[in-house]
Order: sequence, then structure tokens, then C-alpha cells
Amino acid sequence: MSAIEVRGLCPIKGEITVQGSKNAVLPMMAGAVLNNGITVINNVPRIQDVFCMMGILDSLGCSCVLDGHSLTIDAAGLSRFSIPKAEMEKMRSSIMLLGALLGRCKEAEVYYPGGCMIGKRPIDLHLMALEKMGARIREGQGDEPLRASVPRLRGTVVDFPFPSVGATENAIFAAVAASGKTVLNGCAKEPEIVELCRFMNNMGASVRGVGGDVLVIEGGLPLHDSEFTVGGDRIAGGTYLLAAAGAGGEILLTGTGSQGLKTVTSVLKQMGAAVFEEEELIYLKAAGRLSAASIKTGPYPGFPTDLQSVMMAVMSRARGISTIEEKIFESRFKTANELQKLGAEIVIEEDIAKIQGRPLLKGCEVNAWDLRGGAALVAAGLMAEGTTIIQSCEYIMRGYEDICRDLSGMGACIRYME
Repeated sequence: MSAIEVRGLCPIKGEITVQGSKNAVLPMMAGAVLNNGITVINNVPRIQDVFCMMGILDSLGCSCVLDGHSLTIDAAGLSRFSIPKAEMEKMRSSIMLLGALLGRCKEAEVYYPGGCMIGKRPIDLHLMALEKMGARIREGQGDEPLRASVPRLRGTVVDFPFPSVGATENAIFAAVAASGKTVLNGCAKEPEIVELCRFMNNMGASVRGVGGDVLVIEGGLPLHDSEFTVGGDRIAGGTYLLAAAGAGGEILLTGTGSQGLKTVTSVLKQMGAAVFEEEELIYLKAAGRLSAASIKTGPYPGFPTDLQSVMMAVMSRARGISTIEEKIFESRFKTANELQKLGAEIVIEEDIAKIQGRPLLKGCEVNAWDLRGGAALVAAGLMAEGTTIIQSCEYIMRGYEDICRDLSGMGACIRYME
């Protein structure tokens, strides 16, 4: 399957239970290597990034079995600390294994991560945190790997100048394995970080301050076998809410906490959609064109950068001029070129996009350049007259278990093409 076909202007109405969270389960899989035993994770989405991480863990000597949506990781056989370059380049989440391997093996050998083409991915904050705990880092030149080693990780105080999700995750892993107390200041507060902390505590770690920007970790405690259930994917849920809002539909979303999507639902209300929220339920109804709005992406609880592209698609049909200020990834606007092929009027000026809404978009052939940009093009296809073909849909499969199944179940005319 290399493309998705969408026939637009079909009513979207129905109920959907969101898949397990991609951005929560991947760091949990990395954290599982800290336990010299078995970890079971439930509600795991069957997506390409999960399969890729399973392959990496298998290459390190672990055993991974995904039965339905239950993943069993046996890390007792972990025998290697070096990840091949080809595996690292498949997704950026692979960098989370740096702190976990350093904690388990006292050594790690990795390459710079890959994944979607959404901008630079500096890992300076990751390395700063690990070095503060005693790690010696040697960055490779050219095709050489980055090597980290440490006789013994030790607790310390780490001050993050920016709430980086990945750096926070790597620091948590290293701090759990370190001797003594570690205080992490300026941590990311995303719901996925909260889940990771609970996951580690369920394994026997001691992480306090969960949900805040200061985490206190008592390191060196013995870890044990555990079982944990991942929450719903707020980004997938947000994608479906935005798609329904843009196409003019009615949707009942369950399986993910509404708190993690407060910024998104707040903007949708401003744009004219009717939204009702409970703790684990969101109802949305949108009739006709929405009104323009302005957003700025930012760390949680700001507007999630992962939903910026999908929001841009929705704004392409809104009444008036909308603006988006992208403060996280400088190349998130790459999808704008594809939306313009559908008739969207978008002007990019550095990190700000101005979108003049159009009454109607026209279906055509477009290309997905990244995971969330691909989802945005699917949403745009639902709003467009005629047929839209999204090429390179393998990007979409990295994060959505089955976007065609989910949307067609609510009345959308969408299918995979061979």
C-alpha cells in the first residue's frame, strides 16, 4: 500500500475509540530495558514505529512479542549496547534508548535519529543531562556513532533551559539507574511524560513530582517485572476531531483524556464548533464552514506541534484569515506546499503561516512528507471536492494504526490503494 484515496464532501458522523498512544508507548519500550526481566505493556497500537522499536530491541538481545495489543518485552537477554545506523535513522524515538542503555549497560553506542523531515533534531539537552550524571560522551564524526560510557551514574541536579520531551525521557531513565537523588528542573509536562513516570514507578522506580516541571528521582532502586496499560493517543484523537470539524461532521471520541486536548478543543470552540467534554469523552459537532483563528505551537499545555499541520488543513476552509506560529519544528510548514495544490491560500513568512480560507478545496494528487503532514492531507481530502490521492502514505502508518478504517467507520469515503 503506497497511497490513500479520499473522496471528499462525504458526511462524517460516528463514534471512535482512540488507539493506544504512540508517544507514550515508545519511551516505555525503551525504559523496559532497565529491567532485567519481563515487562508487559497493554493497549499498544499496531503501528510501524512500534514494530521498528521492537526490531531494535530484538537486535540488542531482547525478546519482543506483540499479541494483539499486548506487548511482552523480555530484556533478560540484553547483550548488546550498540544500535545499527540503519535502525536509528528510521525514527527519532530511537534516541530514547541512549539513557536506558547507559543505565543498564553503562555503555551505549547510537547514531543521530531519523524519522520525519520536520526540522532539526539537536540532542544537546539529552547529552547535557547525561554528562551531568557522570557520562562521558564522544560524538562521532561523519558516519561514526556517538559513544557514551560511565563507570557509575550518580544523582545530581539538572536544569533544562527548554522543556524537551526527549531529553526529559532520557534523563528519567539515567536517573532511575543512578545512585542517589536526581532533581530534574524545567522538565516537559506532556501527558506522555506523566504516563512514563507512572510506568517507571510501576516497575519499582521512585519518581516524584509527576505532572509538574520538577521531578525528583531516587535512583538505584531494584526494578521488577511489571504490567502497564497505555492511555489513548491524544494526537490521533485530535486528528479525528479536527478532520470532522473541517469536513463538517459529528463525532464522539472516547479512549483518551480530554485534558490533553484542551488547547485544541478551545480553538475549535472559538472557530464555531460545538464541543462537549468529559474526562474520557469528547463530543464535537460542526455545521458549515468554521471561522478563522490564530494559534502558536508550544510545549504542553501549548498547542501541540504534532497537530499544527492538521489545523492548517482545517483553516484552509475557514472564513477569514488564520495564522499559525510554529515555535517547535522549523520544517512543519512543508505540508503547506501540498495543501496549496488542493487550492489552499497559504503564505509562509519565517515561522508564521497566514491562511486565507477558501469556500472549497479541489481534490488532486499530493505527497506526504511526514507523519502528521500526511494526516493533514487526509483531512484536507475529506474537505475537498472530488478525489484526492495521498502518495507516500507509509509515513501515516508510522503513527496511525489504520486511518482508513477509523474514518470510513464514520462515513468517510477513503481507502488504501495498491
